[in-house]
Amino acid sequence: MSVLDLPSNREEAWRWADLGGIAAAAALAPVARPDAQFLDLPGAKLLFVDGELDEGASELHRVSVGAIAPSDHPLGRRAARGWTLRLDARAVADPVQIVHVATGAENHLGAAIELGDDAVAQVIESFVGAGWSNRFTSVRLGRGARLSRAVRLTQAAGFVSLRDEIALGQAASFVGTVLAAGDQGARVDAALTLAGEGGYAEFGGALLTRDRLQQECAVRVRHAEPNGQSHQLWRAVAADQSQASLAAAVEVARHAQKTDGEQSLRGLLLDRTATVNLKPELEIFADDVKCAHGATVGELDARALFYMQSRGIPAARAKALLTHAFVADALDRIAEETVRAAFAADAAAWLERAL
Repeated sequence: MSVLDLPSNREEAWRWADLGGIAAAAALAPVARPDAQFLDLPGAKLLFVDGELDEGASELHRVSVGAIAPSDHPLGRRAARGWTLRLDARAVADPVQIVHVATGAENHLGAAIELGDDAVAQVIESFVGAGWSNRFTSVRLGRGARLSRAVRLTQAAGFVSLRDEIALGQAASFVGTVLAAGDQGARVDAALTLAGEGGYAEFGGALLTRDRLQQECAVRVRHAEPNGQSHQLWRAVAADQSQASLAAAVEVARHAQKTDGEQSLRGLLLDRTATVNLKPELEIFADDVKCAHGATVGELDARALFYMQSRGIPAARAKALLTHAFVADALDRIAEETVRAAFAADAAAWLERAL
């Protein structure tokens, strides 16, 4: 399937998509396979190289690999095979770690996560290497099921595209965090549906861009039943001549009363030649709801910088500290300390390169 059959930028949902960046990443020449390391956590460990499982370096535990149900999304339909995690009711799984290694050109991989009633799981994914890494993830959560998912985008070059389709049953909970802290372009494309009453969803993260990179998120949360809560918290930091774009929507169905939907989109410009685009959106068809959004773009506080430098902190260090604080609230939702520390280290490493 050619990259040329992707939608046009004339379509609203793809207005900021870096289609040229995807095409360039798909045509990258082969590169040496980079080192890939798992975090010090128990549970399944899967290493995929260009979308193929490295069985010798993997421990599947409860995970299986094979065909998955297709998606009709332009990105998701490219992934016909992948990994699957299915848990019965009330099952609790150790963390599942997935490391994706790209060595040039394009690779596509899918995933299916299905949790029975009151089941609990945690998934951590990391991306390294260079090329176009395209991923489709289907999530189905039963009544009272809980899933936390954290994704680290740290490729040295190329592009990572994520398409997530997530459905929450009654009183189910999903917490997702994405950090783009590499030198790749990125598109985070997600559709979350609170299909059961009392569902809870948090989805957010941080896009860190520099040079001439383009990264974006396009997320839509649909409240289909009453008493649901959703929180979207995204941060974007853009340096040099890069562009970061955040489009987050909340849709409330007519009968989804008592919905609580919140969006927080904030952008930080490290250089005035950089660009941050923000597009919060609310579509509310019910009348008894509590929905709000906030969107701001600015620069580092000059007074805070002056104060820190007057106390002997070098200018570069002061900028790094303030920028790290700006990003930190998007990463604090990660409950597992080891994972949260890894994300913080990725953000700190990006700041050392960018400042």
